[in-house]
Amino acid sequence: MTTLVINGRSYSVDAPDDTPLLWIIRERLRLTGTKYGCGIGQCGACTVHIDGASARSCGVSLGEAAGHKITTIEGLDPQGKHPLQLAWIAEQVPQCGYCQPGQIMQAAALLAQKPKATDAEIVEAMKGNLCRCAAYLRIKRAIKRVVQGG
Repeated sequence: MTTLVINGRSYSVDAPDDTPLLWIIRERLRLTGTKYGCGIGQCGACTVHIDGASARSCGVSLGEAAGHKITTIEGLDPQGKHPLQLAWIAEQVPQCGYCQPGQIMQAAALLAQKPKATDAEIVEAMKGNLCRCAAYLRIKRAIKRVVQGG
């Protein structure tokens, strides 16, 4: 049994240490806000925070995640009222919405380190998160809204 702390709650998981964290989060713990996209860490749909830093959960094993503080989109704000979540709504960012939890988690990690991120820093931090609907300009506007205190 491996113990994980996800969204401030401890979970005991009986799975091989090499099981991707993504499958533990989604299939074992039923925290389905974290999405499967590519399975190789290239799209960002499965982004979570590990000790406050963004990480692609499809590329992190259960064994690697043990002993670290993990936050999923469900734990960003229990009522869905994180400033980024509110900005996403205000800017009408999602179309299909599938990649948006990963986008928000990536943006939250950026703003935790750089609350006044510049346009260039936003673009650089977000460039690895793919959106098939091409909502990139709205994503950037939502992040800027938070940076500007709106």
